[in-house]
Amino acid sequence: MSDYPPIRKAVFPVAGLGTRFLPATKSIPKEMLPIVDKPLIQYAVEEAVEAGIDTIIFVTSPRKRAILDHFEPDEELLSHLLAYGKNELHERISNIIPSHVSTQHVIQEQALGLGHAVWCAKQLVGNEPFAVLLADDLIRSSGPGCLKQMVDEYHATGAGSMGVEEVPASMTDQYGIVSVEKDATGRDYIKEIVEKPAADVAPSNLGVVGRYILPAQIFSLLESVQAGAGGEIQLTDAIAVQLNSQSLIAHAFEGVRYDCGSRKGFIRATVDYALEHAELRDDLLRYFETVRDTQDR
Repeated sequence: MSDYPPIRKAVFPVAGLGTRFLPATKSIPKEMLPIVDKPLIQYAVEEAVEAGIDTIIFVTSPRKRAILDHFEPDEELLSHLLAYGKNELHERISNIIPSHVSTQHVIQEQALGLGHAVWCAKQLVGNEPFAVLLADDLIRSSGPGCLKQMVDEYHATGAGSMGVEEVPASMTDQYGIVSVEKDATGRDYIKEIVEKPAADVAPSNLGVVGRYILPAQIFSLLESVQAGAGGEIQLTDAIAVQLNSQSLIAHAFEGVRYDCGSRKGFIRATVDYALEHAELRDDLLRYFETVRDTQDR
């Protein structure tokens, strides 16, 4: 058993407008867009549950009721599936979220940035360490999921962490960028974090992705930071202050990340996940061959 408090709660900021996917996201939350047959948000929630999370906290907006509905039982649909002998679908729908996991939500009244979204969950999180997951970052792992890797590291060290990966120098202005220093165990501890720096001033090419384990102290820091890049309250700015008193690890996760906040990343994820479905793979590969032959003409 770990000597550190367990990571039981996970915050999911899902109040964004999803403008890069308009007009689809005019009425459908971007987190509900499907990768094959599951919405993005479900992949992220499943990753959290695998990591031992038992309380899911959605920071949402009034127009995104569909996300909350997705994780509530639909007795009419369940009865219909049973009546028509669709037992496999019934099982998948009834177990979208395990019975021991609860969901809560809070409304983010104004879109004031990721830092503000996390701060909105303060009362539901309380005074304990917690996780933050951004559903836009879909991470596919052959072994334990990204958050499970980070939780295991937390139990070994007691330190919070952020998921990171190397990004092209031309894209540093799209990420929080960290510089790191290895300790005696070979773990990378964060020395500095800068929000969306230009390539010529970026401290490294390690970009922060949408996975965090943070102490509750972050809430008081979020209350004190000023609006930063883009006129928003940046989580990165509060973390930069936190580094003065508390260490954080840069966790280079094992797995493949898809930036599903972009159309290109979303399409790549759809193709790769579809190829993992036995009933789809062969037909898709044949179709790709047909497309390639057509393009080569």
